[in-house]
Amino acid sequence: METQALGQELGQKGKHGNILHLQHDCKQREDSEKRELGKEPYQYEDKDQIKLESIEKLFSKLKLSLENSYKLSRDFLQVTPPLQRHEPCNEKNLVQTYIQGLLMADYRARYITMEEETSEVLNTKGAMVCDVQGGNAFENIFKRSVHVDTGKRQPIHPMDIQMAVFLCADNFLRQLMVTKLSECQYALPLLVPNIFTKEIEFPLWTFRQFKKSWKSHKENISKNQTIYKAETPMVAFFRFSAVSSSKSELMNNLINERHETFFHRHCRGSSKSRLLMDGVVEIAWYCPSGEKTDKFSDCIAFCNLHGDAQANDTQLQILTDMSSINVVLLPNLDRSDTSMKIVEELYNSTKPLICLLTEDDTDVFKMKEGKYTIGLKERNRSDISEELRRTINEFISKPVFKLEKLAEHSGIKLDENDDKCKRGKEAAEKMMRLLETREMSEIKETFLPCQGKLWQEWCLKNKELHRPQGNNIEMHNCTKQTEMYSIREQQKKIGLSDFSKLFIEKLNSIDAAEKKYCLKWLGILLDEYTSKDLCRLHHEYYETWSKVLDLKKEHDKSMQLATELSQLEKLSKKLNVASFGLEHILREIGQIYESQISVRKKKGTECDLDVRSLPRFAAELIISGYPLELMDGDAAHVPLIWVQAVLDELNKMLGDQKVFVLSILGIQSTGKSTMLNAMFGLQFAVSAGKCTRGAFMQLVKVSEELKTQINFDYIIVVDTEGLHALELAGRHHDNEMATFVVGLGNMTLINIFGENPAEMQDILQIVVQAFLRMKKVRLNPSCMFVHQNVGDITAGEKNMVGKRRLQEKLDEMTQLAAKEEVCGAECFSDVIGFDIKTDVRYFAQLWEGNPPMAPPNPGYIENVQELKNTILSRALQYSGFTLTQFKDRIGDLWNALLNENFVFSFKNTLEIATYRKLEEEYAKWTWSLRSAMLEIEDKLHNRINNKQLHTVERRHLEDEMVETNEEVKRSMKFYFEEHKEKEMLIQWRSKFQEKIEHLHWGLVTDAKRKLENIIYQKKALTKLDGEKTLYERKLLEKSKELAFRLKQKGFDENELMEQFGKLWKMWVSDLAGDVQPFEELNLKSDIITIISEIHEKALVLDRLNKDEYIHKITDFTTCVNLIGKSWKKRPDLPPEEQESIKQLVHSTFHETWKQVKSKLVARTGYNPSYIQEIAQLVKMNVGNHKCKKAQYEFKKEFTVDLTISACKWAGEEFAKLHQVFRNNNDPLTYLESKKPEYYSVFQGFCKGAESAAIFGALICSELKKPILQSAYNKAAKDIAGEMRTNIPAFKGNRSNLEKHILKTLAEEEDFQKFIKYIHLPKNHFEDFIKAEVKAYITGENSPALAIINENIKNKGQCVIKAAENATTEVSRKHGDANMWLEIFSDCLKDELEYNKEHLTGNCCQDITDFELLKEVVKKELQPITEESNKYLSKPSDIEMNMFREPPDDILIEHFCQCCWVQCPFCKVVCVNTMEDHHGDHIAPFHRNCGMRGMLYKGTDNLCLEFCTSSVASETQKFYPDSQKDDTVLWKEYRTAGPDYEKWSITPDVSELPYWKWFVYLFKNDLEKYYNKTFSGYGTIPKEWRDCTKKQALESLEKYL
Repeated sequence: METQALGQELGQKGKHGNILHLQHDCKQREDSEKRELGKEPYQYEDKDQIKLESIEKLFSKLKLSLENSYKLSRDFLQVTPPLQRHEPCNEKNLVQTYIQGLLMADYRARYITMEEETSEVLNTKGAMVCDVQGGNAFENIFKRSVHVDTGKRQPIHPMDIQMAVFLCADNFLRQLMVTKLSECQYALPLLVPNIFTKEIEFPLWTFRQFKKSWKSHKENISKNQTIYKAETPMVAFFRFSAVSSSKSELMNNLINERHETFFHRHCRGSSKSRLLMDGVVEIAWYCPSGEKTDKFSDCIAFCNLHGDAQANDTQLQILTDMSSINVVLLPNLDRSDTSMKIVEELYNSTKPLICLLTEDDTDVFKMKEGKYTIGLKERNRSDISEELRRTINEFISKPVFKLEKLAEHSGIKLDENDDKCKRGKEAAEKMMRLLETREMSEIKETFLPCQGKLWQEWCLKNKELHRPQGNNIEMHNCTKQTEMYSIREQQKKIGLSDFSKLFIEKLNSIDAAEKKYCLKWLGILLDEYTSKDLCRLHHEYYETWSKVLDLKKEHDKSMQLATELSQLEKLSKKLNVASFGLEHILREIGQIYESQISVRKKKGTECDLDVRSLPRFAAELIISGYPLELMDGDAAHVPLIWVQAVLDELNKMLGDQKVFVLSILGIQSTGKSTMLNAMFGLQFAVSAGKCTRGAFMQLVKVSEELKTQINFDYIIVVDTEGLHALELAGRHHDNEMATFVVGLGNMTLINIFGENPAEMQDILQIVVQAFLRMKKVRLNPSCMFVHQNVGDITAGEKNMVGKRRLQEKLDEMTQLAAKEEVCGAECFSDVIGFDIKTDVRYFAQLWEGNPPMAPPNPGYIENVQELKNTILSRALQYSGFTLTQFKDRIGDLWNALLNENFVFSFKNTLEIATYRKLEEEYAKWTWSLRSAMLEIEDKLHNRINNKQLHTVERRHLEDEMVETNEEVKRSMKFYFEEHKEKEMLIQWRSKFQEKIEHLHWGLVTDAKRKLENIIYQKKALTKLDGEKTLYERKLLEKSKELAFRLKQKGFDENELMEQFGKLWKMWVSDLAGDVQPFEELNLKSDIITIISEIHEKALVLDRLNKDEYIHKITDFTTCVNLIGKSWKKRPDLPPEEQESIKQLVHSTFHETWKQVKSKLVARTGYNPSYIQEIAQLVKMNVGNHKCKKAQYEFKKEFTVDLTISACKWAGEEFAKLHQVFRNNNDPLTYLESKKPEYYSVFQGFCKGAESAAIFGALICSELKKPILQSAYNKAAKDIAGEMRTNIPAFKGNRSNLEKHILKTLAEEEDFQKFIKYIHLPKNHFEDFIKAEVKAYITGENSPALAIINENIKNKGQCVIKAAENATTEVSRKHGDANMWLEIFSDCLKDELEYNKEHLTGNCCQDITDFELLKEVVKKELQPITEESNKYLSKPSDIEMNMFREPPDDILIEHFCQCCWVQCPFCKVVCVNTMEDHHGDHIAPFHRNCGMRGMLYKGTDNLCLEFCTSSVASETQKFYPDSQKDDTVLWKEYRTAGPDYEKWSITPDVSELPYWKWFVYLFKNDLEKYYNKTFSGYGTIPKEWRDCTKKQALESLEKYL
């Protein structure tokens, strides 16, 4: 009772948080055997109490707890830093070390060497101190001494560690532990006393997962059976009292003398401190191999009750009830001994009894029928084992023992009675009842209909889609897509089968723990249900496979081989039908999801079923340790929609974690899955006969400690089906699998079984080809070769010979693969970084002895551990993937593999995304440089106009830019060196640095040219500016004189105005009397004269009024003279030539517009040379025009018409600008504009105002226009910057801008704009930017207005500050008004244009009150700025011509200085942001070729093909020159000439709805525009009409 109370008390402590923690300290306890023998007697209560205290300390040291709320679980399983097994283990690592070893199936896991504490006095475990000092040898050696406890604690018993972990583990970890213990051929816990509750637990759940294999001598049939179902005889071993012999050791000798199945007192690490094994019953099975050397002829269970059987009566009762034979170890007992009563009962029972007498030395003795004694004392152990074995074999009965029956006994607690376990089982059984209503052969077809024939048909259609045949690719593609969609609709119509519905319903209605149990139970029950059929089919399959291999070895060409192969195929199909596991259920769910999503996407409607939770459910399973099927092994296809959806959910649940991907390749049945399971404690299927199919991934968490070393959060392990699998025979499939797996992994393990040269050659060629493909698409995985089952792996010389042979074979295979892949590589090291010395590993054979009783070879486990350590150390060299990137890589690889040519078809999504982000950053860097240069230009422009700068030095501009340039360089350095994809970015670093340097150089050069041009213009206007200054000075003096003269006469306002008006006319007449008036322009005469110098005058005069039609021409055939005989057959100009000439006309007018814009006519006036430049421009453009395909020359009339038209338009623009120049510079006009200013001066003097006040007012009046102009100039850059920040179209790079352009085109549905975009993309981009800028500036709530007004305010503040500075300086230096003006204008030289010269000299000498002058400037400036703001009260008040460099020009220069080369097929524009970039031209998605006017040769039918679809074809050809009969295969388009060789066009058979929608919508417009038809081969498929505008717009987000 006291013991029970103590247990309850400890349990209460646990509830209140005083949990028993373990700290891996060893605690000495009293020797129980000594106590049993009567030495050191204690009271019963004292013994129990001491034991409980010792157990409490044990758990505390091990940091474990028996509290239900805290259990070790599978989550405890992580990749940790490698532990050094051969070094002593610290107590704190005991549990982790034990579990790690056990999960690797290393039977040495329980032999843990622990660190010993060092004693200050002695290094022994204790000391014996003699009573007598000195003495002789006899006394010192043999005299009984007193034991002195030095405080040294005994080590923790290995089985205490195992049982402590077992007791503290949840049911799932327990199940895994028992499975691994079974693999290690260790005895398993069958009945386990709970040390606190005293309940006896039967962990039946732990036996549910593993199987045992054996071959019975009687039936001669191999069996592979789940052990909980096996019916076998059972031999029970137990002892009474303390005995001198080891029962467990005796059992080991009986079952397997080479292996310690049961831990015993003589095992390494054993100690007297065992605490947790008393009362535990362990079980082990002997499994015969069918050989003569077998110890027993059939499978037998052996149970071992630890401790005194008398003290464990419940366990004893159960064992004796269920046993076939009882074996009891007995010391010499007295007749009165209480144990004799039990022995008597056993003796009198009908069951055989074998008594092993520890104090007897007799041989086997038959007491009566079925009752024997065998003496153990001082006898040979082998003899004892042989006698015992013979005796057991003599009396072994028919099977009576079955694990499940054990649960029927009362007095024990069954782990499966847990509520969650029971509910999970109930849910699984309900599903099974549904399955059991059908025959085995009908189950899949009935309950998993979506993954069978329909899914496999869809996969076949998908491959046919990606490998098009025939002449009409688009029609072929549409047909296939329609068929695939029809299959998806059928799948969707089928929807959820009753089983799938029940499966999803049950799993959604239970909690996480119940869900785990349910899935485990379902797997167990499914295995039980299918195992009978599968076992038979596996046997037949293996037998047939063996026959096929034998026939192949004999090079048999008879019909027998074909017959056996046919039989093998039938068996494979039967196996496929009979296989039904969790992976098949998840595959079905995946197909349900894919069908629902595909149909919804096509129809744009919601799913009938809510399938959104399905990917999350699969992601939860991955986190729980279940594998995810990446490639369906039956269909040899990747369900991409499903896999990527699951990985997206995984990303949401875990975050975008960093992962290291480890994959494996090898021949079928060579131990790939076994090796991965041993390495990471995984549970990939490793059953015999039918192996892994497809590819599976499993997630392994990296411990926090290891994360700091390798910088990964998880390792993704990818296991694959074996190459050369007979049921999937074919080199192509093997190549596909190898390429997929190698591409996925950061590292790939190449698994080779033995050193068979033929096998090596087969796999090496496949592997080398896969790595060669990776190199060609710039992926850089690594590999290691693993030779398994190598005999003597310690023979270094032999290994070096093997490595040399492997190196030679690799180089040979590289050369073969290089020929097939058309790639220059001579040796394997040309393909991948590979060191034969370190990247090849030799593994010992898996088993230590002969199965089925052999445990895993420790040498093999050691090899696995070393390989794992190497992999982890290599992981340091890789940045790995994020989960998102891993998902994208799966898509990239599979989409490329669907096409025949992997290298040609591969798109690296991660690389594309990384490059796009780099381009976005590049746009920011270039904007920083441009923005800085615009500010510098504006500042220096003001200086030049203020006559403060007369020369511009390149060095000066570079100095001004140095800060921004350095900041950009720092930003680039940081981006390239700190970005998470820095290894990938390195390939572009030098190119972008060079590009930035080039841009910087170009900006400085352009700025210098512009500023020098301004200086030149300023010098050209020096005389005119001087005259204007002189006029203004004289007018100021005359106004001042007049005011002093009339001041005393008392005129009123009207009279003063009248007097001033009379004299003003006279003054202006006198001042401008000698100036020659501006001549009127005669542009028509200039045009005729200049063009006549280039062309015949008569022709010019004749065509002068006939040029209007140049814009309206749709057929340019009449404008050219055709050259060549072939034109006699077909006189019309081909469509590509028509478009080429249209572009010539458009580009000529566009360049004319740029020329007009570049001439500062408004400042300098018109010059006839400008017309001459435009005429020369037209002549040059026409002369440089190149024929595309046909040969022709332009008629003179066309050239003259184009020249006249361009010059006329330019002349009209020049006339408008020249009028502005006249208004600003004609003396009469200019002086008249100054009248209000000087009347104010006159008026002020008349009223007796101070000169300083008048002077200040005049300055402010003159600053009104410069302030406004300066505000506009600065606003241009500000507005452009705001638009880059806030307008989505301008936020990113050129591709982002194009996406918004295409959106706008789709929304507007303006055909002419589409045509301009197709044929004149740069012009359309510029038009779009102009329209967006105009809309931004003039739109409602436009921020442009606020920007300009804010700039006006800031410029006003600059003026006030300048006035204050000038006043302060003049007062300090006692200067005059001229000094004040000098300082004032110097302060404003960078801010705005202001000419002070007309105010200097004598006219301001009477100004002395500079404080007044300053105050007047402040006062008079306010109404001026307010008036400007009032003038700019609404967006429509903004005048675009006020911007010196408009915002649209700034943005055009930023976005349009890039590559504009168009695809020779469809005219899509290259998206590279560099104009003269290195490498190929690329575009994210191409177009229908008929949109640009491409025809099928010999017809008027517009082409239907997309070039990205056509290049996927193996057979289709095109004509590079429509006038010749030479053809080129589409997939070899690069050989067609210079226009083609620089383009990278990747096969893409996706739907591209945007351009299909466009072609279908504007079919009639296109036919009318090109005067051709979409008919014949070009007939538009009816499926194109299903492409909606919504789908078209959504597709832009995907591709751009």
